[in-house]
Amino acid sequence: MSSRLGMRSFTMLASVAVIGAVTLSAGATAHADDFSEKKPLLKGSTTASYYWDDASGRNGDTGLPASGKPMQKGLAASPSWPLLTEGYVMYKGKKEPFFVGDRGPGVPSNRGIMLDLDAKTFAKLTGGRFNSSSLSVDGVGGQGHIKIEYVITKWGPGVGKKNHPVAFSTGAWSRKDARPATPPVVTAEEKTEKKDEERPETPPAPAQVAEKAPEQAPEKAPVKASAQDKAPQAELAAAVTTRDTESNGVGGLALISALAFLSGGMFLARGRIRKAFDRR
Repeated sequence: MSSRLGMRSFTMLASVAVIGAVTLSAGATAHADDFSEKKPLLKGSTTASYYWDDASGRNGDTGLPASGKPMQKGLAASPSWPLLTEGYVMYKGKKEPFFVGDRGPGVPSNRGIMLDLDAKTFAKLTGGRFNSSSLSVDGVGGQGHIKIEYVITKWGPGVGKKNHPVAFSTGAWSRKDARPATPPVVTAEEKTEKKDEERPETPPAPAQVAEKAPEQAPEKAPVKASAQDKAPQAELAAAVTTRDTESNGVGGLALISALAFLSGGMFLARGRIRKAFDRR
């Protein structure tokens, strides 16, 4: 971080003259919450370092960032991209937004370190803690550089190279670039993967079982009674007939007996009446 002192001081003077009007009209923080939804304009990878300049003069602090914006989470320094360029970085599955608000790193960019993240974003990506006293990141074992992937979603309006970053010493940061990089083509496979990531997980629908009509028992054909089946029925009919006959016979005998009794009584009575007349 200390190797940028001379470069950053020189850059402050040049940047204020070139982009003064742009920074005054830029407004608040450039990056948005929906950074990963925007169309990518450039993709690549590089080594990133970190810094934190809060104009306090601590730990090699050189003052306010070149864009004139206060130091904050998401503000990064680039050696060649236009100021207020927006995008996001990825590290071990984590994504964090950034916007270019400063110039740097200086000499380290000659060694391939092409992005200087703010210390808070660096801590978020690596799982460390931002130390507000030392303006450094604790809990990462002194790690100061990480390999990241970057995606640019918006180019800044000022001067600077609108393509893969180059070292600060090339002076690309001070020249207007009218031929930005051709946006990468998003393949069908990448689109499918993105849709799969965005699609909320839904529980599988229960299998629908077709309703079956209640089975009807097949109609049974009438069964003809066999000789063995008829025998008990014949015996039952004979018994009923016999019982009826016997009942009729008993009734007839009783009737005959009653008539005979009455006839006999009348005969005896007639004889007695005749004898009574004879006596007279």
